[in-house]
Amino acid sequence: MSEIHSTDELVVQVRNRVAFLTLNRPKALNALSLSMLRKMRQLFTDWAAAPNIVAVVSCGAGEKAYCAGGDVRGLYDSITGEGPRVHEEFFITEYTLNYQIHRLLKATGKPYIALMDGIVMGGGMGISQGATFRIVGERTKMAMPETKIGLFPDVGATYFLSRATDAIGLYLGLTSNVIHGADAVFAKLADTYMTTEAQAQLVANLDAMKWSASPLADIVSLINHLKSVPLVSAIGATNDVISRHFADKPSVAAIIQSLHAETDDQIKPWTNKIADDLLIRSPLLMEVTKRQLEQGRTMHLADALRLELNMMYRAFECPDVVEGIRALVIDKDNRPRWQPPSLDLVDQKMIASFFAPRWTHTTHPLAALEQQFG
Repeated sequence: MSEIHSTDELVVQVRNRVAFLTLNRPKALNALSLSMLRKMRQLFTDWAAAPNIVAVVSCGAGEKAYCAGGDVRGLYDSITGEGPRVHEEFFITEYTLNYQIHRLLKATGKPYIALMDGIVMGGGMGISQGATFRIVGERTKMAMPETKIGLFPDVGATYFLSRATDAIGLYLGLTSNVIHGADAVFAKLADTYMTTEAQAQLVANLDAMKWSASPLADIVSLINHLKSVPLVSAIGATNDVISRHFADKPSVAAIIQSLHAETDDQIKPWTNKIADDLLIRSPLLMEVTKRQLEQGRTMHLADALRLELNMMYRAFECPDVVEGIRALVIDKDNRPRWQPPSLDLVDQKMIASFFAPRWTHTTHPLAALEQQFG
């Protein structure tokens, strides 16, 4: 028996006591809109309370993307006043959903499976990193691309990037570089590698599952049967180099200097390319990102999300996010004019402004996360 509810942007099916959520904007690579976030908030609330639901599965429509992130053009229009002012509500809703997803299993005992097939970026990471089972495959392309547009990695990245393998989280946060399925498993940003065919078989088996008293154990057994050994991880092969150049450096400028100082002729072309990539990112937001991820190592998730909302409100006041979106998305000239334009002009006061509290603990828009979701 299948129960189907659909909108233009989301398709929901309840089959064999499993709620299947499909992000349904394939032409936009399943990017998240505010209306999708609002609906997902309600869906996860309903599923948490529903006795007929034992598990949740999410995926993206089409073959290209799980979710490419948020609606960047809409963010630009909202900040600049060219469209409805929704960016503040967007991030409050999104971060609340991110926390809600992270807490689903612990609060209810209901496992959540994210089928991270295709592109998984930005907001797509936010709705998948809290999954009980983060499943990737041969088509996965994962990134936190925010520094390209003058932002910092958010949606809980303060928490999950800071807990990635060695210095890989900082590397990904600063460079915005794309990794693949095997890399995601190595970096601890995914749990299981499963071919596209095996993912389809997983869904078919869930439809036919005879549930025991422990749906979690049922799913663990099923995933262990279908998972495969991932291909060799490219980022795993360069992990020592990443650690050498990114770990324990006092600044982004020091990271770039270290990359340029590489002496191994086989590695030097790669380190020079990474250094050159960093030099075209927002200088201020890279330094902000570095401090953010350093602080995140010891933060609980709720505090990390509260920090990110604080930082995002500061970013709304900073010219780099509008300029970055203009250069990469609107005009597409790929020539952002960052303020300040170089790392040597970034001072500690500029960085600190992103971390200065905007609310008290009780007046913060995300103050009640723990009370809401446990």
